[in-house]
Amino acid sequence: MDSSLSKNQKTYIHIAQNFLMQLRGQFPITQATQIIKLRKASDFADILNIHVNHLNRAIKLYTGKTTTQNINECFIKESKGLLKSTDWPITAIAMVFGFREANHFSAFFKKHGGYTPTNYRTLKIKK
Repeated sequence: MDSSLSKNQKTYIHIAQNFLMQLRGQFPITQATQIIKLRKASDFADILNIHVNHLNRAIKLYTGKTTTQNINECFIKESKGLLKSTDWPITAIAMVFGFREANHFSAFFKKHGGYTPTNYRTLKIKK
């Protein structure tokens, strides 16, 4: 690490890198029975043994995005991959990401991915 960085900056970088490692370490999803355990900022803060506000500050400074934005982007990217590469029911994909109801997953996917999961899968199959 750059020696010109302050102790706080080094700490934030370390926290952010550990967060990203934990987040990305949950992927790829290879089985429909696999369930994502770390879904919220507080889940990551707990595993990193820090306060959630400290995590959020570090992530925002390191990535320019909120912790939740980073999590959502990763979830959408993996969801799109599953919709393209598997024939798993959308309910199974929803369960993988911790959604008890497929309609909640669909709303999340549409908000962050631009399409419903069904429409996305149909569009990607045609291409």
